[in-house]
Amino acid sequence: MLEIKNLSFQVENGDDKQKEILDNINLSISSGSFVAITGPNGSGKSTLAKMIMGIEKPTEGQIFFNGEDITEKSIHQRAKAGIGFAFQQPVHFKGMKVIDLLSLAAGHKLDVEEACSYLSQVGLCAINYIFRELDNSLSGGEMKRIEIAMLAARDVNLYIFDEPEAGIDLWSFQNLIQVFKNLLTKTNGIIIVISHQERILEIADRIIVLEEGKIAKDGNSGEVLPHLMFGVEDCHFYGRRVNF
Repeated sequence: MLEIKNLSFQVENGDDKQKEILDNINLSISSGSFVAITGPNGSGKSTLAKMIMGIEKPTEGQIFFNGEDITEKSIHQRAKAGIGFAFQQPVHFKGMKVIDLLSLAAGHKLDVEEACSYLSQVGLCAINYIFRELDNSLSGGEMKRIEIAMLAARDVNLYIFDEPEAGIDLWSFQNLIQVFKNLLTKTNGIIIVISHQERILEIADRIIVLEEGKIAKDGNSGEVLPHLMFGVEDCHFYGRRVNF
């Protein structure tokens, strides 16, 4: 279970003023949940994801994972506790081969068959990628899929994906969604996806909408999605104001 209590985050905004990025966020997410976090640009979605991973530290509040306070724990400590993060813009690792990265994620040396199985899950022809270097010869979309394969190889209980659909237009969303479902079945953990993509929002158990650093709406897709798609007034989303 993931619990977020009274989480706030401010940054300096010049003239000794503070800009509120997240404002008193409270969430409880149980194991076996597929949660989508959405909202307009600048609403704090990616910041919240980075807070959970430990990339950013909150100004106030606490984060608990499986009953343990991880607020002050490092990224490395959170990774060891079973939290995995897929960046919106994956990092290249020049000089490292794909099979080496997957082996590092798995915690043991993978044979070719094992490594190929993870690449196949994300729609990559394994024979063309397994011995490729993780350098700039790989596109952003290819790196995104390899990063997702890396998380699948890891022993993870909480997966965080920041806009996983970005850069993978040629790969069907159905395959991406199937990867999420497989991970959830395999671990009975938690998947959190930051996304604007309707087809991802549709299959989420729960949608959390952020606006101006606050939770504007929290419910299942049947409760939340109609408002996001058709819009009523008061939430700047999809170019319209939506009133929840």
